[in-house]
Amino acid sequence: MSDQVMYTLEPDEQPKRWYNIVADLPVPPPPPLHPGTHEPVGPDDLAPLFPPDLIAQEVTTERYVDIPEPVLDVYRQYRPSPLYRARRWEEKLGTSARIYFKYEGVSPAGSHKVNTAVPQVYYNKINGINRLTTETGAGQWGTALSYASSLFGVECEVWQVGASFDTKPQRRTLIEVFGGKVHRSPSRLTESGKAFAEDHPGSLGIAISEAVEVAAQDPEAKYALGSVLNHVLLHQTVIGEEALLQLAKAGESGADLVVGCAGGGSNFAGLAFPFLREKLAGSQDPRILAVEPSSCPTLTRGEYRYDFGDTAGLTPLMKMHTLGHDFVPSPIHAGGLRYHGMAPLVSHAVNEGYIDAVALHQNECFEAAVEFARTQGIVPAPESSHALAQVRREALAAAETGAEPVIVVGLSGHGLLELGAYASFLGGNLEDDPLSDEALSEALANVPVI
Repeated sequence: MSDQVMYTLEPDEQPKRWYNIVADLPVPPPPPLHPGTHEPVGPDDLAPLFPPDLIAQEVTTERYVDIPEPVLDVYRQYRPSPLYRARRWEEKLGTSARIYFKYEGVSPAGSHKVNTAVPQVYYNKINGINRLTTETGAGQWGTALSYASSLFGVECEVWQVGASFDTKPQRRTLIEVFGGKVHRSPSRLTESGKAFAEDHPGSLGIAISEAVEVAAQDPEAKYALGSVLNHVLLHQTVIGEEALLQLAKAGESGADLVVGCAGGGSNFAGLAFPFLREKLAGSQDPRILAVEPSSCPTLTRGEYRYDFGDTAGLTPLMKMHTLGHDFVPSPIHAGGLRYHGMAPLVSHAVNEGYIDAVALHQNECFEAAVEFARTQGIVPAPESSHALAQVRREALAAAETGAEPVIVVGLSGHGLLELGAYASFLGGNLEDDPLSDEALSEALANVPVI
């Protein structure tokens, strides 16, 4: 069996447009609601937080949105990201499945997050905004936004979830290398943060509240979100658009299974939505599968209902799978998957039956990640390890039956700054922490009744 094969694209084949799944959904997704009136949110409601271009992308029903040339210029630094055939891993698993992984760890910040950070900063800059606030979980989004901000001369201020701030100092340092200013969340700088003890482990919901609060109070600042919202998912579709073209270059007519990890939903949607377009059009028929942690099982155990995107209730109400906006996940190592909600578009697609979901324990995920690293030479981000663990399950099942499915999996970033997590796993100190029924019921108790 030959070494792994990389598939790339010529410069003139690079996607020049983002894809909007809303245009092809048979049932339109429910609109976000104003938290006070419960009426659909309009552009004026979003204006304090986002520039006009991003608001327009948030609500558009057009199938494609042109990528601005300045954004394409930055994309060309690292795109197309490679699609690899994981032949050595296939051999290790003894599977008849053909496994392809789309590797986003080649970006300047080491993850897929740059795909949306660059356009978000660009649109803010051309609208005269020179200060952005944001949150970050594991640190990938804060890193990406700081990098993009440095390219366009924008100040970037980041609230990092406390558990990650404490255990991932290298992530914090990388944000600072790119020029970002980092605060531990909950902080003493906001009313949202002061509502919690200073040593609280934090959550993405709390960090979002802090960043939104600061941006809303400063007319010279805007807020940037790294996942969940429609425009963020839109920007990430360059992943799946490239993967479709690269898969054809590999001689495949399509995919039988598309797998991605899911926290807020942007990485998963970026890979999956172009494949879902083909599924809806009848040109391909892949099973599309989102994988999440058992300690934060938003899609598999959360309820599909309107809820706030943040803990303090400062954001619009969004129809999504949620565990409750004041839910605080356990501090698992996959910090990017520790969010109480799921992107409304992903949630809607799951609710309509186009996407399936599964939740896995982190020890199984790290076991798959180590096996992958030892065969393919790439240390995966802990978030991506969830997708790899499910692919491992599917590949072993194929080995039993002799089936030959074509599997495409998203590898959203590298784990070179997550070696502390790998040390815990290799030392036998990693604990699985599935969400209890009692904790779930308690977290859902305060979800608004709409």
